[in-house]
Parts: sequence; structure tokens; C-alpha cells
Amino acid sequence: MPPPAPELLLLPTDSKEYNKNKEGLSSETLVFDASLLNKYISQIPSQFIWPDHEKPCLSPPELQVPPIDLMGFLSGDPVAMAKACSQVREACRSHGSFLVVNHGVDAELIAQAHGLMDRYFGMKLCEKQKAQRKPGEHIGYASSFTGRFSSNLPWKETLSFRYSAASDDDQFVKRTVEDYLVNVMGEGFREFGNLYQEYCEAMSNLSLGIMELLGMSLGVGCNYFRDFFKQNESVMRLNYYPPCQNPDLALGTGPHCDPTSLTILHQDQVGGLHVLANQTWHSVAPNPNAFVVNIGDTFMALSNGIYKSCLHRAVVNKTSVRKSLAFFLCPRWDKVVSPPEALVNNENPRIYPDFTWPELLEFTQRHYRADTRTLDAFSRWLHEKNI
Repeated sequence: MPPPAPELLLLPTDSKEYNKNKEGLSSETLVFDASLLNKYISQIPSQFIWPDHEKPCLSPPELQVPPIDLMGFLSGDPVAMAKACSQVREACRSHGSFLVVNHGVDAELIAQAHGLMDRYFGMKLCEKQKAQRKPGEHIGYASSFTGRFSSNLPWKETLSFRYSAASDDDQFVKRTVEDYLVNVMGEGFREFGNLYQEYCEAMSNLSLGIMELLGMSLGVGCNYFRDFFKQNESVMRLNYYPPCQNPDLALGTGPHCDPTSLTILHQDQVGGLHVLANQTWHSVAPNPNAFVVNIGDTFMALSNGIYKSCLHRAVVNKTSVRKSLAFFLCPRWDKVVSPPEALVNNENPRIYPDFTWPELLEFTQRHYRADTRTLDAFSRWLHEKNI
């Protein structure tokens, strides 16, 4: 007879799988292994059940946003530039999410980045935990954030790593994705790290083109934000959402705004991304030729609140694994996040205090669970900290 649902998300202690995977785990370790939970229980543990007002609608209306032709904008054609600026301005003032096509990223590279995710997430739990995220950190392997929270848990696994666009002669030590993955997972992951290093470089270059578009749309010129993010210190995250017995009760990712500057997301064909627009949740249909771009809190502060952080979530389903690639663009750590003077005036006074990305990162990793009010809560925390 299968064991009862684990109260604290503990692996079933009388199962052979537990005994094979328990190395390095104490009897009180909180873990999330969807394959075992799906095998041994018919109802998900209570820690994964979200409040009624946040439970997912599995058939929301589709978000109708025209894809923005990034190549047309970057070509310098006045008509294409004006159209792209108008489209991104409308989306970012409203809900903070848009699509870019003709982005120049090689389709084979994207396909390889999706395909390699199965290699890591298909391993046994004890192998994945070689890259276990440490308390207070934002890189490494996380299984449903069980180490940080005890309720409203997301039904997902993630692997995150840093990407540095610093130049070779920069004062900052240039870290490579390959070095990190070989260090934590072993020599067998060198090719894995190489591929994601290449993918991150493509995302960093893409983000600079998007920053030109955002700068032009805000009236500060194409170089202002591009220069600000040229030597970015960003984060790459592989998202893996296993099938879930009760997708109407759980969420793959709860409603939140990303604290970073931009999120450049590529979905697989399963779908599951929802964006809040006009007080209604909308699905964002997968498009293999497009990237979803979400404004984050750091860029909302850089725009002095003119462009809005995207409130979004992810849903899960009963039958299919869902995967997505998320590149979180962040400023170099010594950059001060402060809006350009052109965006501050009597009609639009300063909203947020100056800060650096490490300060906001510390707040979200150690003091606050990112949600719709992160930036306001951070501003209060920063004020109290500096008194």
C-alpha cells in the first residue's frame, strides 16, 4: 500500500526510491521530488495548494499583443522605428509585457538550450543537488523553494547561474557559465556549460537591442539604457514544471513581478505563462519564433514608474512537462539605479530612491518574497536601513 502524503514534503521513507536517494539528506530535510509525489499520492500536499483567490484559471483569454519586429527597429527605418516604439510604449505603460520577433538569435541554439534541460532535470535528486542553492543565494538548484517557504509552494524545479558580460580587462572578475557548472557538477558538464554560456551571450546581445528600443520609446535616445546595461551581471534560469495531479489547485510559479530589469523568456510548446492585463489573467501563447519580454522592478525604477513591472504567473498541467528559458537582465553591481533626468519633472516626480542591484537582490533573497509590491516594500526597507 502506498504511504500517506508526506506532511512536510519528505520523500516516503519506506520507499526504495527514498533509500536510493537519501544520501546527504537528514530525516528532517524538506525536499520536492514530483516523480515520487506523483507516484505515491493522488492529492498534492497542502503546502502546494494556493488560496482560492489565487487558484489558476486554466482557460484564460489569450493576451493579444502584436509581435514587435526588432530587426525592423534596429534597421533605422523611420517607419519601422516609430511603429516599434508605439507598440512597446503601449504595452509597457499597460501591463509590462511584449513579444519580439526577428531577433537574430539562432533557432538551433534555442532548440539545443531547451533540449539540454532534460539531461539535468532527468537526473536523480541526489545528483541534481550537487548544485543545491545555498540559503540566501540566488544561483544553483532549487526544488520548489522548500528551503525558504512552507506554504504556497510552486510546483517546479529550477537551475540558475550567473552570467557576466564584463570585458576581459574589467575590474570585475569575469565568471563563465562553463566554469560554474563544471565546478558544481563535474567535468561531464563542460559541454552543457559551454552551450548555456553561448545562449547567455546571445541573450545579453539581444537585451541591448531591446534597451535601445525602450530608450527610444521613453524619449531618452537609443544609447542611454544600452550603455547602462552593456556590462551586465545577469542571471540565467532553467525552469522545469513537472506534471501535477491537481493543476487546478497548484501553481508552477505564483503571481509576482520580477525584481530584475528585464526577463527574456522562451517558452516551449506546452504553454502555461499568464500575464495580468486590465485586471484579468491572460495566457501568452507559445511562439517558437518569439521571445516574451517582461519589464521588471529594476527597470520600472529606471523609468521612474512610467513603464510597469509585469505581473505574471505560470500554471501546470496533468500530463506534460513544461520548460522555459529565462534570462534575467541585471545591471553591473556597482551601477546606481536612478532614472534619467528627462523622465523626472513636476508632472512625474521621483518615485523610488537610488539603489544598486545587490541591495534589491539581498532584500528579495533574505527579507521578502517577491510579489506585486516588492519595489514599494524595498523602498521602505531601504529608507529604514539608511536612517
